[in-house]
Amino acid sequence: MQDRPSVSELLDAVRAFLEEEVVPALEGPRQFHARVAANVLSIVGRELAGEETSLLAEWERLARVLNEASAPPARLEALRAAVRARTAALAERIRRGEADAGPFRAAVRAHVRATVEEKLRVANPRFGKATLDAR
Repeated sequence: MQDRPSVSELLDAVRAFLEEEVVPALEGPRQFHARVAANVLSIVGRELAGEETSLLAEWERLARVLNEASAPPARLEALRAAVRARTAALAERIRRGEADAGPFRAAVRAHVRATVEEKLRVANPRFGKATLDAR
């Protein structure tokens, strides 16, 4: 791994190039696609910056919902896999109808809402809690 430029700096440089040099030089659909590409780079940068924190928060919510106490994996790839496995376990319980009523339903809804909010903040930082509460 290189020290400089960092992944974040590389993403920012390419995004800035697209926004400042490419987009103004294009018109029509190509300009739109260049804007989309710049936005994608922004999303990737935010996801990379907050991935571990988001995964740990999701891990903890899933642990509470599934009533499974254990320490989260130390390595990021293992944490990704563990969150996927716990999410699959939760989905199976939902398919069996366990979340149709009662306290488990409320816990699942709270978990899903928090997870979706985190993902929306990565995709569009302007889409905050106030926007979600208004819906």
